[in-house]
Amino acid sequence: MEEKSFKKFDPLKWLDKCFKAFVYSIIRPTQRDKIRWIVIGLFVLAFLAASLDYPVIWNRSADGVNFAMSKVPALEKTKVPYFAEMPFHLGLDLQGGTHLVYEADISELEEDERADSLEGVRDVIERRVNAYGVAEPLVQTSRSGETWRVIVELAGVRDISEAINMIGETPILEFKEQGTEDGEDVEQFEMTEEQQAQMEEINTEAEASANEALERALAGEDWSMLVSEYSQGMEKANNDGDMGFIGGQLEHQPIISIIESAGTQEGAIVNQLVETDEGLNVLKLLEIENKEVQARHILICYEGAQLCEETTSKDEAREKIEELKSQATSENFEQLARENSTEPGASESGGDLGWFGRAMMVPAFEDAIFPQEVGTISDIIETDFGYHIIYKTDEKFDTGEDKYHVQRILLRKIKESDFNPNAQYGNWKRTELTGKQLQRAQLQFDPNTNEAQVGLEFDDEGQKLFADITERNVGKPVAIFLDGIPISIPTVQEAIRDGKAVITGTFTYEEAKVLVQRLNAGALPVNIDLISQQSVGASLGQDSLEKSLKAGLIGFLLVIIFMILYYRLPGLLASIALILYGTLILALFKLVPVTLTLSGIAGFILSVGLAVDANVLIFERTKEELKRGKLLSRAIKEGFKRAWPSIRDGNLTTLLSCVILFWFSESMVKGFALTLGIGILVSLFSAMVVTKAFLRFVEPWIKGTWLFGVAKKDDQV
Repeated sequence: MEEKSFKKFDPLKWLDKCFKAFVYSIIRPTQRDKIRWIVIGLFVLAFLAASLDYPVIWNRSADGVNFAMSKVPALEKTKVPYFAEMPFHLGLDLQGGTHLVYEADISELEEDERADSLEGVRDVIERRVNAYGVAEPLVQTSRSGETWRVIVELAGVRDISEAINMIGETPILEFKEQGTEDGEDVEQFEMTEEQQAQMEEINTEAEASANEALERALAGEDWSMLVSEYSQGMEKANNDGDMGFIGGQLEHQPIISIIESAGTQEGAIVNQLVETDEGLNVLKLLEIENKEVQARHILICYEGAQLCEETTSKDEAREKIEELKSQATSENFEQLARENSTEPGASESGGDLGWFGRAMMVPAFEDAIFPQEVGTISDIIETDFGYHIIYKTDEKFDTGEDKYHVQRILLRKIKESDFNPNAQYGNWKRTELTGKQLQRAQLQFDPNTNEAQVGLEFDDEGQKLFADITERNVGKPVAIFLDGIPISIPTVQEAIRDGKAVITGTFTYEEAKVLVQRLNAGALPVNIDLISQQSVGASLGQDSLEKSLKAGLIGFLLVIIFMILYYRLPGLLASIALILYGTLILALFKLVPVTLTLSGIAGFILSVGLAVDANVLIFERTKEELKRGKLLSRAIKEGFKRAWPSIRDGNLTTLLSCVILFWFSESMVKGFALTLGIGILVSLFSAMVVTKAFLRFVEPWIKGTWLFGVAKKDDQV
C-alpha cells in the first residue's frame, strides 16, 4: 500500500503567507479584496454606531480592562478610553413639559424692522429659558398674515405659571456701573421659588449619589471604578481622585476633622460623607505622616518653566543638571548651589530650603525627598519650575500636626451664589439708563482696521444720562446687561456727551450683527401676549414613549421575519443591513442632534419601511433575472441596476416632501420631516451599499438559486 506523505505545518511560513496576502490586498487589491474591505469597514462602522447608541457596555468593559492593567506595572499608566455618553434629546410630547404661544405686538414698528425685532425677541427668550435651566428649549417665530407669534416649548418644565412669569416680560436692557467692593450699593439678590426648588433637587440627587458611592466603597468595591463612575470634573481624571497630602489649609479642615474624629486607619475608607465648599466627599485615607525634612536643592530652570527668567533651552538645562549631578557631593553641594542654581537668592542661601513637612512642596518634589535617606543626593527631578537635585540633610517627626494622603470621590453641590449674577459677574449697580432711552443700535466698521463695531444712539434723556455716567466712570468699565447677563463691558476712555457710543471688541461680522439685534430688541417696545398654554404630563410622555418604542420594535421584528421567510438568504442579509441601518440612524439622532418627538419616531418607523422597500425592489428584479436563466453574479448586478431608477425616483420625491415640510411647517411636523429625511438618506446607503456588499461577499459560496427563492434551472447561461 502506498503511504501518503504529509507536509509538516510551519506556523512561521503560514503567518508570512497571511501577512503577504494582507499587504497585497491593500496595495494591489483585487475586486474580491475590495469587497472584503468594504464589509469589514461596514462592521467597524456598525460597532462604532452601536457604541455611541449604548456606550454603557463599552465603558464598563473599559473599567474592567483598566483595573486589570493597573495591576501590571508595565501597563499601569495605560488607559482604555471611554466612549462619549451622549443622551437622546427628547421633545415635549415624550418628556412632558410646557407649550406656550405668544402673539407679538408689532403695531408701532416699521415693516422692515419687524422680522429682525421678532428674531431679537426669540433670541432673548431662548437665552432667558436657558438661564432658567431648561434642557433643549425650542423657541420659534411664525407669521400668519399680519400676525406674528412666538412659540415656546419647554421640555421637562412642570411649573407652567413660573414659566409664564419668566417669559412674559419684555426684554430688559440695562447699563450698569461698578459697585463698591463690599457690595453695599448693589441690589440684594433673592432666589426665586423655582431656583430654590432646582437647587434642592440637584443637591438631593448629589447627596443620594454620594451616599450610594460611600456604601459601595465601604462594601469593598474597586475604588478606581467608583471614582470613574461617580466623580465629576477634574477629580475623575486626577489619578483616582488623589488630593496628595493635606494639612493645615483652611479649606481642608472639615476633611481632617472627620478623619481624626472617626479614627480612620491607613488604607481605609472614611465611614461618613464630608461636606466642603466644593461639595460632598467620599474619602479614602492612604497614608498618615508627620515627618519633617531639612534639605538643600539646586534648580536649573529653562525657558517656559514656571517663574523662570532664563533663556536656556530644556535640553541645555537637562545637560547642565546632569553635569552638576555628577559633580555633587555632600561637601560641595552648598557651593555648587551658590554658583549654579537659578533659584532667586540661591547665591546667598546655597539652596537651603530649611525644615518643611508634607503639603508644602509640589508633589513631584515631595515624592522624591520624603523617602530619601538622610545625607544622600537625589536623582534628577523635574517639576513645573525646572530640573532639581536635592541633598537631604536631616529629618524629624513633628508631633504637632499630621499630614494625610487622601483620595476622594467628589460630588459637587450648587449654592445660592451659582444663581446670583453679582457673584458670577461682579458687583454692578444699576443706573437710570436702560433700553427705554436707546434710540437705536447699528452695525458699523472701524475705518482703520475694518473691524465690526456696534454703534449706539440715545434719545435726549438718554444722552444726558449717558454723559453723566461716562463722566464719573472715565478709566472704569461700564457694563451693558441684557436680561441680567452682561453682553459687553467696555472701558470708558472719556466722557461722551453727544448721546452716541461705540462698542468695540473682537467681534466677527455675525457676532456684531447679533448684538445689534439684541440691543434693538431690548430697546424696542415689543410686547408679547400669551394666547395659548398647554401642559404635557411626564407620565403621559413616558407612556407615549414606551408605546412608540414597543410599536417600532414589533414592526422591526415583523419586517425581518417576513424578509427572511420570503426572500431567504437575501432577506437574511437585508435584515443584517437593516440592523446596521437602525444603529446608524440612532447614532445620527445623537450627533445631529435630533429632538425626538412622537412624530419624529413615526418618521423613523416609516423610514424603516422605505429601507425595506428598496430591498424588495432589488430582490424582485434579481429573481426575475435568475428566472431568465442568468448566472447569480450577473443577476445580482442586473437586479441593482434595474431597481435603481425606481428607488431613486421614489426616495427623491419623498425627500422633496420632507424638505417642504421642514421648511414651511413648525414644531412636531418639522421633527417628522427631519427624522424621515435622515432615514431616507441612510436607507439608500443601507440598500445600495450595505446589502449589495453583503450579497457580493457571499456570492462565491452560493451554488444554487434556491436560497434566492427561485427554482433551480439546468439551462442557466
